Amino acid sequence: MTQLTAPALPLADIHLHTEPSFWPLAWGWWAVIIVSLILISLVSYRLRCRSHDVAAKKEALGILKTYRFDDGITAMNTLLKQAALSYFPRTVIAPLTGIQWLTFLDQQLPTKYRGFVDQQQLWQQGLFSSKPLTKQQFQDCQQQALLWLQHALPAKTKDHGNTSTMITKESSNV
Repeated sequence: MTQLTAPALPLADIHLHTEPSFWPLAWGWWAVIIVSLILISLVSYRLRCRSHDVAAKKEALGILKTYRFDDGITAMNTLLKQAALSYFPRTVIAPLTGIQWLTFLDQQLPTKYRGFVDQQQLWQQGLFSSKPLTKQQFQDCQQQALLWLQHALPAKTKDHGNTSTMITKESSNV
């Protein structure tokens, strides 16, 4: 028998196209990258600002928790003044003493946490009297200071000029 052979056809080899490159990127991808970088930058900036804003508050809370009865109210009052100076202008905080200072502390708190003016006698006795406070009275003052550090800091408003005029007006009526 005779074998049949297929005639050789003049066919060329198959050449596949090269895969399309992902580079250069389409304009839509550039927009996504730019928007993502802007969002990451904004979020990191806000986080850094937030951690900077609460740094003094965290430190003051840590120090307040270490105070014991022997430290006295004077150390606690000094801590509150230092914490306030971290968030409010010196021109507002530095001249405040006595009832003006306690009124300022109360004004920074939400209404349900106010109590410095109500405990005015304890604070005045602890600061200026030779008669010491009892442990319970000291703990009450420490609790009020803790509430102030937790709820009044960082300062909620940037309009501190209005705060000082409000304090002056209220204290002149006393």
